[in-house]
Amino acid sequence: MKIKAVMIDFDGTLANTNGLIIKSHQHTFRTFLGHEGDEKLIKSTFGEPLWLTMEKFFGKEFEEEAVNVYRAFQKDRFADLIEVFPGMDKAVKTLKSQGYKVALVTSRLKNSTFAGIERFGLLEYFDVITTLDDITKHKPDPESINVTLKKLGFSAEEAVMIGDSRFDILCAENAGCRSILVDWSVTEAEERIRLNADYIAKNAEDMIRWINEN
Repeated sequence: MKIKAVMIDFDGTLANTNGLIIKSHQHTFRTFLGHEGDEKLIKSTFGEPLWLTMEKFFGKEFEEEAVNVYRAFQKDRFADLIEVFPGMDKAVKTLKSQGYKVALVTSRLKNSTFAGIERFGLLEYFDVITTLDDITKHKPDPESINVTLKKLGFSAEEAVMIGDSRFDILCAENAGCRSILVDWSVTEAEERIRLNADYIAKNAEDMIRWINEN
């Protein structure tokens, strides 16, 4: 079926939050362990549930406290340390003007998600915004996509999910829709090869071209 609905992830796909996320993790490492963590190890956790990452890094007993430290650090720095990836703001507007239904599907909390979208001036271009507050199961469970598609009124076969991590691509696979992995992802090259994405977009323009052709 022709693609009619386009779902886009926030962190690492629409918004470059990589620096903010790394700084937040390093602050949490310094708080609990007195030193910074391995940046490659931190990047390998991008896309997974924050509580799982904190349990992995600091242990089950410190998981909740670590999440709170991490989020408190981000709260006052969020707007100053994020930016839209090149061409992605224009891409959202272009897809909307071409008649696609455009949705944001993220594992980020609602408040910071909306703060980011409003900062980029993109709020009016999204037909549906699904955040962590709207679901009970994290990617790669298909709940976030299923909830979004139900609101949009389209089937999985009519949709594509655009993301930067294995969680986005597996979420799309589990939901039965197509997927695009963005080439600006921090995902290691070997893992990109293993992921079953329908397409790897070199840039925003390339992403739009593929969507238009499918």
